[in-house]
Amino acid sequence: MMRITGGEYKGRSLKTAVGPGLRPAMAKARQALFSMLEARGLEFPGTRALDLFAGTGSLGLEALSRGAARAVFVENFPPALRAIRENVRLLGVGPERARIEARDALAYLRGRAACAFDLIFIDPPYGKGLLGPAMALVSAGGFAAPEALVAAEVEVLVDPEKLSLPGAFRLLADRCYGQTRMLIWRHETAVSPSTPEPSIP
Repeated sequence: MMRITGGEYKGRSLKTAVGPGLRPAMAKARQALFSMLEARGLEFPGTRALDLFAGTGSLGLEALSRGAARAVFVENFPPALRAIRENVRLLGVGPERARIEARDALAYLRGRAACAFDLIFIDPPYGKGLLGPAMALVSAGGFAAPEALVAAEVEVLVDPEKLSLPGAFRLLADRCYGQTRMLIWRHETAVSPSTPEPSIP
């Protein structure tokens, strides 16, 4: 069972789903990720969040619980979509704060962004090599606001130094939790070399 770890809905249970590529973000890992985001200056109130490869929506819902103004969930696997819809209903989140896009994440990103997001989660299926293409499309389509944070959860073997990423992203954090690697970038117009900041937990 998954639960929200912080904010307005802290302790509330979330529906899960099973299927190929689905890896619900466990509480300890989610807490670590959100602590890293806050340590890098993210203030959730008013934040616009985009949850790509959303699975059951735990990351976007966690952001809403902590005060994000709006979250868009992008997922195309039917059991996961049902879980997102049920979780949004159970938490009582209105349509003005939560929108669900029943689409392939890369197909969604090939369109032009209706708005720029302050926080973007990318949690692609392992072993598919989708992180680099997703980030390239985020940059090309105008999905990332200036100074936006992009947080990715990928398999531990992914080496961020070997990803071909647009120059607008500066790597801030690189942490491993079991078989999961968490990476955080800041979207900037002018960046220094892509090296993580090791001193911030």
